[in-house]
Amino acid sequence: QVQLVESGGGLAQAGGSLSLSCLASGSSGSNYGMGWFRQAPGKEREFVAAINGENRYYADSVKGRFTIAKANANAKITVYLQMNGLKPEDTAVYYCALSTRVRGSYYDAIRYGVWGQGTQVTISS
Repeated sequence: QVQLVESGGGLAQAGGSLSLSCLASGSSGSNYGMGWFRQAPGKEREFVAAINGENRYYADSVKGRFTIAKANANAKITVYLQMNGLKPEDTAVYYCALSTRVRGSYYDAIRYGVWGQGTQVTISS
């Protein structure tokens, strides 16, 4: 059973940067990519970015500001989300997710079968 643990959230000022990490531990019978989603208070969870091999996907709202990357070491996968040019509207709980389905859009939460507990990102103006 794979587990995802996020870290790196916190408080930053508008225009600043934060980096999130997601460590995937345990074994997974299917791994079709990993992604980041976020949920702001009173809003639905929304797609942020995803990565599968050399392919990367970004929401329009973060394109050009956020970068997703992945590293494999010692049979563990770590997914990073580098966030630059942060805006107050980026404030949300950010969730790491593992895609367990081979079909479906990377932009849709239904593609992802394993989720982390979330990490808070707060951007002040």
